[in-house]
Amino acid sequence: MANLHELENAMPIAPIGIIALESMKETGMKINDYLVEFRKNGHNTFQNDPAFEGYLKDSYLIKHATPRFGSGEGKGHIMDSVRGKDLYILVDVCNHSLTYKMNGYVNHMSPDDHYQDLKRIIAACSGHAHRINVIMPFMYESRQHHRSGIESLDCAYALEELHEMGVSNIITFDAHDPRVQNSVPLCGFDNYQPFAQFIQALIQDEKDLIIDKEHTLVISPDEGALDRAIYFATVMGVDTGMFYKRRDYSTIVNGKNPIVAHEFLGSDIHGKDIIIIDDMISSGESMIDTARQLKGMGAKRVFICCTFGLFTNGLEVFDKSYEAGYFDRVITTNLTYLPPEIHNRKYFSCADMSEFTASVIDFMNHAVSMSNVIEPAENIRKVLAEYNKHNEDK
Repeated sequence: MANLHELENAMPIAPIGIIALESMKETGMKINDYLVEFRKNGHNTFQNDPAFEGYLKDSYLIKHATPRFGSGEGKGHIMDSVRGKDLYILVDVCNHSLTYKMNGYVNHMSPDDHYQDLKRIIAACSGHAHRINVIMPFMYESRQHHRSGIESLDCAYALEELHEMGVSNIITFDAHDPRVQNSVPLCGFDNYQPFAQFIQALIQDEKDLIIDKEHTLVISPDEGALDRAIYFATVMGVDTGMFYKRRDYSTIVNGKNPIVAHEFLGSDIHGKDIIIIDDMISSGESMIDTARQLKGMGAKRVFICCTFGLFTNGLEVFDKSYEAGYFDRVITTNLTYLPPEIHNRKYFSCADMSEFTASVIDFMNHAVSMSNVIEPAENIRKVLAEYNKHNEDK
């Protein structure tokens, strides 16, 4: 929970407006509810000042639409006034559940479609809003973050485009490669990690964990996630290890080089609870292969923590792997679309990021240091120490 006391004497820069695009409608409503609760229960010096009318509201959501013509062309339409507002536009570019009709055919929305709708809404607000901020949890085209040949740099170009359209700040979560922000050095760029929420979900659903160096190990499934694993392990006070992927660079399958084998680097894991940390689950094949190898090496339990659960090949492979005993729990956030049926899986836990995101919006609106939003490592360690003590006293 953020330190909301820091907001008591802070002056808001403008009235808040939240535009939750259809791709993040449900999460946007939860974020709005938390924001309303924060402000009603807070004691800001300026909340009753006539000069700051609109500080306390029952809803900060802005009515909007992104309709399409029969040809598939679209437009952005704002139905409420956004003049002078500090706007926060929420978009989930990975929400494939939404559809639109084109020439009589039904198409599922792709990341490109969501990105175009985002630009349409920005264009509709441009020149009216006091400030435009984009909250894009999964950064558009973030997996295409560097060149390994004659290739496009889609993510960098998209960030440049948003900045040129007048976006002041871009907020994302667990960016695949945070260095992509170098493409827009004059634009605000915040990248948050859900480590505290992962820990909270884990200890809430697993009551018998002992989180220390003798019983727990944090694993990176590849080289790219090593920084995350090291930080997560440091905060938890445990050791870390990693796998590296040996790929066949002479072959391309489904747009990528197939993995030949996973090789493990780290200490003995026999009898330990293992936490695999990464930014996303795509098809899940490499993650499940990592979990399978860990169980084969003697791991007691395997918990998979990933910010984005895309599950591009469906849930069947996870169902079969869970039944086979390859892993014990999967934890993802609600920052991207999750298939409704996943909530019925007993191996799944959701780390809700709505409250945290509402805190980010509240602090940005007051121009207060964002370090107050991030859960300090010492607080996380205190929670874990109390959890371990509670288990020892049983």
